[in-house]
Amino acid sequence: QVQLVESGGGLVQPGGSLRLSCAASGRIFIIGDMGWYRQAPGEQRELVASITSDGNTNYIDSVKGRFTISRDNAKNTVYLQMNSLTPEDTAVYYCHARMLSITWYDRWGQGIQVTVSS
Repeated sequence: QVQLVESGGGLVQPGGSLRLSCAASGRIFIIGDMGWYRQAPGEQRELVASITSDGNTNYIDSVKGRFTISRDNAKNTVYLQMNSLTPEDTAVYYCHARMLSITWYDRWGQGIQVTVSS
């Protein structure tokens, strides 16, 4: 059973930074695309950033230039560096990975709270 475990969330003031980490563990064969989603209260979950296995990245417009997604394939870990945070970034952030065993399947982390407030 593969698990994704997130860390690094918390409370930060506007303009501050946080770095989220998500480590995959368990019976891992191949990890494809990885990404970070977020869901604010009363809102739908949205894709914030994604990264392919060979490092190609994609971001939603509202975080371009502020957030950076990266991954360490040797550690089965994906990161999200978040700078210049605003209250609008407040949400529960979820890690996602596309995994290959016999077939491709999706795995989600449990979610981690990020709160931007003064």
